[in-house]
Formats: sequence, C-alpha cells, structure tokens
Amino acid sequence: MNTKLTSNHKVFGTICGILAAVFYGTNPLGALKLYEQGMNTNSVLFSRFSMAWIIISIILIIRKENLKVTKKEFGTLTALGLLFTASSMTLYFSFHYIAAGVASTLLFTYPIMTAVIMGLFFKEKAGFKTVIAIILSLVGVLLLYWTGEGGEALNTLGVILVLVSALTYAIYIIVVNRCPLEMSSFKINFYVVLYCAIGMAVFAWLTGQPLRLPHNAVSWFYSVWLAVVPATLSLVLMVYASKYVGATPTAILGALEPLTAVLIGIFVFNEAFGVRLALGIILILSAVIITAYHSKD
Repeated sequence: MNTKLTSNHKVFGTICGILAAVFYGTNPLGALKLYEQGMNTNSVLFSRFSMAWIIISIILIIRKENLKVTKKEFGTLTALGLLFTASSMTLYFSFHYIAAGVASTLLFTYPIMTAVIMGLFFKEKAGFKTVIAIILSLVGVLLLYWTGEGGEALNTLGVILVLVSALTYAIYIIVVNRCPLEMSSFKINFYVVLYCAIGMAVFAWLTGQPLRLPHNAVSWFYSVWLAVVPATLSLVLMVYASKYVGATPTAILGALEPLTAVLIGIFVFNEAFGVRLALGIILILSAVIITAYHSKD
C-alpha cells in the first residue's frame, strides 16, 4: 500500500513539474505585452505578485487554513521570498537587453546549477538517466538558441541577469526540497508572493520609479494572466513537484520552459519553424520523458 502511494505521488509530482514548467514559460508573453502598454518592469512585477497574493489569499480563506508559522518556518519562507524576488527581477529586466526567447533558453542553465549544488553540498549523486536527461535537454536548448540566422553577440548585462536569475531559481528549488515546511503549497506561496510584492514596492521606491497600475483592458488581461498562470499556478505546482520527485528532476522537467517560449514565438508571433528547432524540441521532450519514466522507478 505504501509503495503504491509513493508511486502515485511521484507520478503526480512529475505531472506537476511539467505543468509548472509550461506555465512558467509563458512569462515572456505577459511581460512583453505589458511593456508594449507602457508599464515598467517594477510595475509589471508588482501587479503580478500583488494580484497573485490576493488570489492565493482567497483560496486560503476558502480552505480555512491557519496562517500562523513558527520562527524557523518564518526564516525559511523569508529566504524563499527573497530568492524568488531576485530571480523574477533579474529575468524580467533581462528582457530589455536580450530577446525573451533567448533569455528563456539561457535560464535553463538552472538544472545544471541545481545538480552541481546538490552534489557539492548535499552529496546527491546524479544517476545515469539523470545525466543523459541533462545532456539531451542542454543540447536541445542550444539548438533552440542557434535557430537564428543573425549570429550577433548577446548583450553581456542581459546574459549576466539571466544567469543570476537561474542561480537564484536553482537555490529556490533546493530550499523547497530540503526545508522542513509542513504546510500546504498555497500557504507557502502566500508568504512567497507577499515578499515579492513588498520587495518590488521597496525596490521601486529606492530606484525612484513610480509603480503604475494596469490602465486598460489589455494591460489588465496580461497582468491577471501573469498573476494566475506563471505566478500562482506555476509556483504551487512546482512546490508539489519538488517535494514528490526531488529538486534535480523538477529542474530537468523545466526544459519545457524554453520549449514553451519557442512555441509561443511560432504560434503567437509567427516565427519560423526549421529543422534545428524541430530537433531541439524532440531532444527536450526526450529528456522530459526520460525524467518522467525515471521518477516512477
């Protein structure tokens, strides 16, 4: 009975990891649309996190969950909030310096960072299937990146911002996996997105950039989209994935993030679909399938 329950949990965690990656991969769609509407990065992130906090608060009220936390839990939640704020800020700012699709592919260095950190500090050995999945997904991401014909050099600041985003996101996943938080995913993210909203308000005040709320139907739509899909749904699902299948498999399943960005480019912005792109997609899906199969062993 316990074996069956564990197997079901791993399958559920794998599904959550896949959905979390796809949902998180829609970040560029909402962000770029809001930039077009004249909203700055601080305003986009503040509206995203504040709306997500309201949504999660309503869910917690319906579920009648107690919001009390211990001092130890408060410290862990604070760390998670700061990490996710840093990851989101650096990713969204990078969109101003490099293409969103390129940023999404570079962000996928975080599975490697996750595996390295887990190996160095937690002595977690990567199995053969995990190594193969990482290699396949990285080659796939490189193929996605080199589908362009220009070959121009990437903006250095943009690359640094994405790498910082990847590192802080990798640490975030590890903390979720290793910390002893005995509470629902909704409760965890109630505090995480609250920290993020407060963090963006403070950052806007320190930098002298006024926060601007959505001002028309289009900006409201994409603000709500960012709050619901890549913020609320992705964060909640990622917590379940990390707890049930582990930090490294969750990170590898994140290969679907750049894949999602590419598909958005094809179907929303009519970008070209070539052989390299097709091969990259196949390799990334293969890595996800290997990870999903391995998580059930």
